[in-house]
Amino acid sequence: MAWLVNTVVFAQDKPEFSEYVVMLKQEAVAQGFSASFVEQQFSDVQFHQKAVVADKNQPESKLTLDKYLGTRVPDWKVQKALKLMAEHQVELDKVEQQYGVQKRFIVALWANESNFGTYMGKYPVISSLATMAYEGRREDFFKKQLFAALTILQEGHISKEQFLGSWAGAMGQSQFIPTTFLAYAVDFDLDGKKDIWGNSSDVFASIANFLKSEGWNNDLTWGRQVVLLEGFDMALAGLGKTNKRSLAQWQSLGVRRYGGEDLPAIELQASLVAPDGVSGRIYLVYDNFDTLMKWNRSSYFGVSIGYLSDRIKKGS
Repeated sequence: MAWLVNTVVFAQDKPEFSEYVVMLKQEAVAQGFSASFVEQQFSDVQFHQKAVVADKNQPESKLTLDKYLGTRVPDWKVQKALKLMAEHQVELDKVEQQYGVQKRFIVALWANESNFGTYMGKYPVISSLATMAYEGRREDFFKKQLFAALTILQEGHISKEQFLGSWAGAMGQSQFIPTTFLAYAVDFDLDGKKDIWGNSSDVFASIANFLKSEGWNNDLTWGRQVVLLEGFDMALAGLGKTNKRSLAQWQSLGVRRYGGEDLPAIELQASLVAPDGVSGRIYLVYDNFDTLMKWNRSSYFGVSIGYLSDRIKKGS
């Protein structure tokens, strides 16, 4: 009963959204933003109930990896990726050369994050982040994103009217959250703005800068699908340093290429991932997959980027 009483008191003590916004503005000023700037950016802030509903009702997916790849890497997306990679060849080549990240991975991330820039979200970022901070489940995280968003506006990379994103504040064609933007966004064409909303050069360079900064190795790919010999110990699967072994070691433990042939006889460390267990697709993944997991912690997502990049390389 005491727990129930405390819960009711907390609910009664929670401020109205308008009162909470006043506190956010005061904290923003305390962090060094001018009062006039803060008032301007919060002048039309609104509570977005749809964002709260989306946050609380994120699907607990029962998808298999096969079904997930079917939705994330359909044939039409591969063909569109090939078409757009050809159209943007000059700038992609420049980005690839400068950052040392294969352009097929840049295009794969661009494709899966925003459907090649055609869907970036329509929520005003300040309202979204203020709403999510007020909702309270991850208040500290969203307040940090909110103040980072104010910095983006203060630096002049985007206008307030164009500052739109997802319900959770992911922005632009690369769907960076504000702190990721501040850490990795690039003004590749040197026009004074890091424009991940409308400037494809900045988008590609920002994606590449994230990957390179987080350890991408341009001499490697991401991984390969494999099969396991009967009796393989699935306790050996998983990401992390303790799960890494050489290809020779994996070979001796019963891992083979997808067609059943021996693994390549090269010096390379890899981890085994089996998102759906022994009955699903199984992969040996290299250090670049670890970098993809820093972008998004879902192994399904990481495999989908690798799979799309392979299909782009193959050309179909």
